[in-house]
Amino acid sequence: MLAEVLEALVNSPEGLYIDGTFGRGGHSRAVLDLLSAKGRLIGIDKDPEAVASGVKLEQADLRFRIAHGSFSELESITGPEQADGVLLDLGVSSPQLDNPERGFSFLQDGPLDMRMNIEQGVSAASWIAKAGEAEISEVLKRFGEERFARRMAQAIVQARALEPIVTTGRLAHIISEANPAWEKGKHPATRAFQGIRIFVNSELDDLVQVLDQSLDVLKPGGKLVVISFHSLEDRIVKRFIRKHERGDEHIPAGLPLTEDQLSVARRLKRCGKAVKSGKVEIDLNPRARSAVMRVAVKRG
Repeated sequence: MLAEVLEALVNSPEGLYIDGTFGRGGHSRAVLDLLSAKGRLIGIDKDPEAVASGVKLEQADLRFRIAHGSFSELESITGPEQADGVLLDLGVSSPQLDNPERGFSFLQDGPLDMRMNIEQGVSAASWIAKAGEAEISEVLKRFGEERFARRMAQAIVQARALEPIVTTGRLAHIISEANPAWEKGKHPATRAFQGIRIFVNSELDDLVQVLDQSLDVLKPGGKLVVISFHSLEDRIVKRFIRKHERGDEHIPAGLPLTEDQLSVARRLKRCGKAVKSGKVEIDLNPRARSAVMRVAVKRG
């Protein structure tokens, strides 16, 4: 979806752009290729390993700056200058999934961590060791949309009483055993791992905050481009764009307001329909099959 992202995001080669999820810099390098000598790009990432990669790019290209933090700190990171575009590629990155030491994957055994920033916060293992059964069930149901959350939570609590759960392999086994309805083509621990990861990293709260801040960070005509990978994220993005496209929901219907008065409340305009990955991209990268891109422009 790289070509679609670049077409949607970059509208001025001399502009300022924000890559809120730098990762290993794939999007950032492609954006820099389209910018002139006067263009600038700020990359943001929670992950110290991603930031280390960003520092190398920063040293090689004076138009780029990397910031270590959450994109929920967007306003403080970017400062008073408004941006021409903000890109958010949500969820966990491929390097994080592929490294068993990070604890994101149920396919490879490793320490049960799941933190995007390993320098702060509570690991998945520490949370599972202390959380009550009801809390675990709620996290799996709310953030993982797991219908067997209660059974899984009960199994986790019973298993940890015998031995601490400190590896991804053991947690995946416990959850799989508690899942009575395995889906074809999907690991039985998929939703549970998603729920725990989202909770540990406060992903949805951070998303709500960065979307709100984007309204002030973007200049008129600036683009907001968001790639989501599951329904919880996409629902938040879709509702946010819809809300700020329609305007203040508290304005009574039929109230005689001018177009200028309405445009104060209507801060965004949707740019086309949601875009999904094509077959060629999915064949090359199966993880792209669930990607959904939404784009909005800030009204002038």
